[in-house]
Amino acid sequence: MRLSIDHRTVYRFAVPQARLVQMLRLTPENTHDQTIASWRIDVDCDARLRTGRDGFGNVITMLYAEGPVDGIAITVHGEVLTSHSDGVLHGVHEPLPPALFLRATEATPADVAIAAFAAEAAADAESRVGALHRVNAALHERFAFDCGRPEPGRDAAAAFREERATSRDLAQMFAVAARSLGTPARYVSGYRHTDRDGEHRPTPHGWAEAHVDGLGWVGFDPASGLCPEEHYVRVAIGLDAAGAAPVAGSRLGDGAEELDVDVVVVQEG
Repeated sequence: MRLSIDHRTVYRFAVPQARLVQMLRLTPENTHDQTIASWRIDVDCDARLRTGRDGFGNVITMLYAEGPVDGIAITVHGEVLTSHSDGVLHGVHEPLPPALFLRATEATPADVAIAAFAAEAAADAESRVGALHRVNAALHERFAFDCGRPEPGRDAAAAFREERATSRDLAQMFAVAARSLGTPARYVSGYRHTDRDGEHRPTPHGWAEAHVDGLGWVGFDPASGLCPEEHYVRVAIGLDAAGAAPVAGSRLGDGAEELDVDVVVVQEG
């Protein structure tokens, strides 16, 4: 499948800022299951860009802009060729041991209610991967999907008490559930082609991966109840959504800020 991606992030500041420093996790990598045909990041102001990797091995672009800056637009455009993999990752840069991803975070705390839900969903499963598929399907069935922007600061435990959940909420809940079963799990940020369900989703997509002995890392998307396949583009990983955030950073200056994000993913050909 050939996917064309346009992702625009716009910050507007009430007061011009003296300096901006942003970490952009916006660049996917070639793997056995996705090939980057073209990819570029553009910024609408005078800024320095420096590429590197973060602690999880994600490709990052550091952005430095000197003020006064009253707003900034970061635009991504690219095309990616993807293939079917049954959700199993192949040829991915892995600098860290799977056991690290058993760690809880502020956004993915160990939670009694989620652990009980996972244990019930996984009961009588014949294998570890079978148990994870059941948890994935159970989360999908329990929550109405919210295709809007996630609520800032809401952790997995708080999201589990709601009736609706975004892809970020669901992926973080899956990570907590899998870890409660003793399985390393992590958050993934990227893009998903969604023409199949007729909904425009204005933000990057989030899903989860769990490490299964004998298989390696396997993707699970509770937003669909299925494994991510050729209509997904994988970009970054983290222990939670913050660790894989497409744009994160700091600014030197007073005043409030407005954020506007829009993502369009189209199948070409």
